[in-house]
Amino acid sequence: QVQLVESGGGLVQPGGSLRLSCTASGFTFEYYVIGWFRQAPGKEREGLSCISSTETLYAESVKGRFTISRDNAKYTASLQMNNLKPEDTAVYYCAAVPQRQWAGTLDYYSMHHWGKGTLVTVSS
Repeated sequence: QVQLVESGGGLVQPGGSLRLSCTASGFTFEYYVIGWFRQAPGKEREGLSCISSTETLYAESVKGRFTISRDNAKYTASLQMNNLKPEDTAVYYCAAVPQRQWAGTLDYYSMHHWGKGTLVTVSS
């Protein structure tokens, strides 16, 4: 079955960096779009970035600070997060959808499979 497992979350000071990883199994990774999303307490799940075989998308809130990447051979995707701010505190999720079914947006409801999330806390 499809599995997505996030790792790399933790506590970081404002201005610091973290690198999140998503390890996938149970599907042919290269044919899927991988996305990173987050959800803060009391807020709706927010799309941050998606990567297909040909393009990447970023939300305005993270453009220039976050970088998404993927390694199809290792079935992994990463989100490098720099210059973190307290408002970046949230549970971060990895998600996947077949490329042919991707709507080309960061809408969370367009994704088919989800990991359980990893908590990122930005605080001094």
